[in-house]
Amino acid sequence: MKKRINPKLIDSENPELTNDDFAKMRPASEVLPELFCAEIAKELLIPRGRPRLEKTKEHINIRLSPEVVEHFKSAGSGWQSRIDAALRQYIAEHP
Repeated sequence: MKKRINPKLIDSENPELTNDDFAKMRPASEVLPELFCAEIAKELLIPRGRPRLEKTKEHINIRLSPEVVEHFKSAGSGWQSRIDAALRQYIAEHP
């Protein structure tokens, strides 16, 4: 069954994009220097957020005893990092 569109919600000034519209689009790195000076365009294109790490941690599931989890959680936030540090220390001490 096709979904009905509420005619009151149709915005004639902002029609739905077609495949031709998408084909004509260009990346911001090409368009912004034409709209603004090079300095402003460069500033606008700086990635936001935290920089990506060269070596990221791996996401895994691990089953730990309730006592271990309770011990590390009792010290507050960052408990997973403390478990990671404890395991790193164990590796260093037991090559």
